Amino acid sequence: MSVLVNFEVFPTDKGTSVSKYVSKVIKMIKESGVDYKLTSMATIIETETLSQALEILQKAYAILEPDCERVYCAATFDIKKGNKGRMSQKIKSIVNEIGEVSE
Repeated sequence: MSVLVNFEVFPTDKGTSVSKYVSKVIKMIKESGVDYKLTSMATIIETETLSQALEILQKAYAILEPDCERVYCAATFDIKKGNKGRMSQKIKSIVNEIGEVSE
């Protein structure tokens, strides 16, 4: 199984720059060992089960909760039985169709 999650999580009560807080979440994801990609607007992770994906989101909230009065989180899931490595495969499929793309 492959679970792709595109999500953003950040405090809404810490001003206009929240990279200090988001960095803590990214560090946790990095240390978790799941495949991930940081973008300017969100983070994408790929796990083997839905419970693993939800655990990452719960840990992200747990990191922010002690220092933040309000936390925003939005997530979209793409769950597919069988295939793994879809995070990179989806990009390769587009490159095969149109050539190099900006990542």
